Amino acid sequence: MNRLLAIDQGTTSTRAIVFSLEGEVIDTEQKELHLLYPQKGWVEQSAERIWEDTLDVVRRVISDDVVVIGIANQRETTIVWDRATGKPIANAIVWQDRRTSDRCDDLRRQGLEGEIAAKTGLLLDPYFSATKIAWILDHVEGARQRAERGELAFGTVDSWLLWNLTGGSVHATDATNASRTMLFNIRTQEWDSSLLELLAFLPACCLK
Repeated sequence: MNRLLAIDQGTTSTRAIVFSLEGEVIDTEQKELHLLYPQKGWVEQSAERIWEDTLDVVRRVISDDVVVIGIANQRETTIVWDRATGKPIANAIVWQDRRTSDRCDDLRRQGLEGEIAAKTGLLLDPYFSATKIAWILDHVEGARQRAERGELAFGTVDSWLLWNLTGGSVHATDATNASRTMLFNIRTQEWDSSLLELLAFLPACCLK
């Protein structure tokens, strides 16, 4: 009997659920995931722990008759990792994190909020991934230079899990997750090169 595997990677837990093709729950496993608060307004998680927990719960429920895997995830949480080693260069910055509020205020004062909103459908806010990526590249030693050389990859949690599930052979996302980065043009359905240039912090190679 063919079955479906759903990975539900949330802010506070990671679950794996096996369904029959008729939608009946066959098996489920869950692990709690802890949040880290290094400073006021900062919220982080271990990206490696996210992957390890996902692998653990999946191994407990998966069987040979699983034919499809789907991923649901915390969308705006931001991870940057080394393409060669597959290791994150910093903790994941969680969607709740407010450390880039000043950066968003600067962009707003420059009159950029309207253009960003028109292209992305989003408010200019640290909730979304874009300014989180910039923070990582600016605060991890050598990260910006490595990104410019194409050595680093960025992803929300779905991309991070897919990278690991495929042994680093697939770096991908879908429009629903990409649309939460503040870098995806919802009208053209593409990464927006002018937004990347406008925000002046991310080489496009990190997204490919």
